[in-house]
Amino acid sequence: MSTPSAPADLPTTAGELARSGHPAATPKSVRTELRDNLLARLRAGADPWPGIVGFDRTVLPQFERAVLAGHDVVLLGERGQGKTRLLRSLVALLDEWTPVIAGSEIGEHPGEPITPASRRRVADEGDDLPITWRHRSERYAEKLATPDTSVADLIGDVDPVKVAEGRSLGDPETIHYGLVPRAHRGIVTINELPDLAERIQVALLNVMEERDIQVRGYTLRLPLDIMLVASANPEDYTNRGRIITPLKDRFGAEVRTHYPLEIAGEIALVHQEAHLVADVPDHLVEVLARFTRHLRGSGAIDQRSGVSARFSIAAAETVAAAALRRAAVTGEETAVARPVDLEAVPPVLRGKLEFESGEEGREDELLTHLLRRSISETARARLAGVDLTPLAEGVSALEGDRRVVTGDRIAAKDVVDALPSISVVYTVAERLGAAGTEAPGPLASAVELALEHLYLTRKLAKDDDAEDGTVAYGG
Repeated sequence: MSTPSAPADLPTTAGELARSGHPAATPKSVRTELRDNLLARLRAGADPWPGIVGFDRTVLPQFERAVLAGHDVVLLGERGQGKTRLLRSLVALLDEWTPVIAGSEIGEHPGEPITPASRRRVADEGDDLPITWRHRSERYAEKLATPDTSVADLIGDVDPVKVAEGRSLGDPETIHYGLVPRAHRGIVTINELPDLAERIQVALLNVMEERDIQVRGYTLRLPLDIMLVASANPEDYTNRGRIITPLKDRFGAEVRTHYPLEIAGEIALVHQEAHLVADVPDHLVEVLARFTRHLRGSGAIDQRSGVSARFSIAAAETVAAAALRRAAVTGEETAVARPVDLEAVPPVLRGKLEFESGEEGREDELLTHLLRRSISETARARLAGVDLTPLAEGVSALEGDRRVVTGDRIAAKDVVDALPSISVVYTVAERLGAAGTEAPGPLASAVELALEHLYLTRKLAKDDDAEDGTVAYGG
């Protein structure tokens, strides 16, 4: 995403800034910015964390208290729980524009220079000191911790080019600053912090406590204004490293994240994050949400690894893709997912799961069982009170070519045309949001769910033809 251009009416020199009365003329710490803007949103009843689902009464209150306290924060949780997204949302709580000394490597405020070079420029140029304006999106730095991350990457190192120009090796101006000092007056996020080598974590100790940096044996007293936030998986899962005790002690708050606690949160997350290439009706999204939750509760799945929210998102996208493919093959104008498309999920996404030892060879059986359970639970919840007996009897009476046949090459119109003309069909359609449309896709999707539920509850026969990939309901 491109950085927006600063408004043309903003001051361009230190003198203009001082005379303008602009709120940013007075230096304000990044923690104060975050606190003031968070309080303003809370008082106005606005959502400070748009797009964050399922944390309203658990994670967010703790996170807000940490921000208001001015603490550095580490988010601890399994993969796919939205940790990085929550940390990135802090950017929206910074002031939109802030002045910086033009040409400053680390974005210093004209009223509060901290490097020797900038202090000299302020003294020499005075009110004529040129300034530029930095957007809040430029004040966020993110680093994925990897074992090969070096102190130079995070803190800095001596720049041999500057030394070659004739400067002394001990001259602070020979330093090429790393990611942390360059984020001065901003936010630094380190993802997967335990993966950072312990000797590199040590380099962050002074940054978090004394707010200075050490490079090649000499110390620069730079009063860095930084909020350091991090994410980490539980140590018993990663086994790749740990957060050293002195660094952990310097974080003011450790906040535990979690997967959505309610099925509604899981569904909302899929609707928000999934990029669907076809229409996936709500009842199928619910099936996938329930499927994900059953996987998280299964003893056959390694729960230390977790079942990421990305699983249900990718599952919905896979189902949509299956529907789009069928529409292309059958010539349907509109692609609408049906329960038969759910069969595409286990073989494609089983690689996202970590199975417990001893489950070798049973993976497909387990996934099929939990998916069928999710289908039945969704149908039972959405069709509660609907007597499906007439549907079972009507479809059971069909024989031969008149049976209800579905599959990845069967158009929705063929499914609808094969249905018996009975009122319960329209009751099912109404319950599942398929009423009032002339397109056959939604109706076929709704009735297929009811038929599969009848089969799973042993009230209807079903024949699977593995050769041509069709499923036939009926006698």
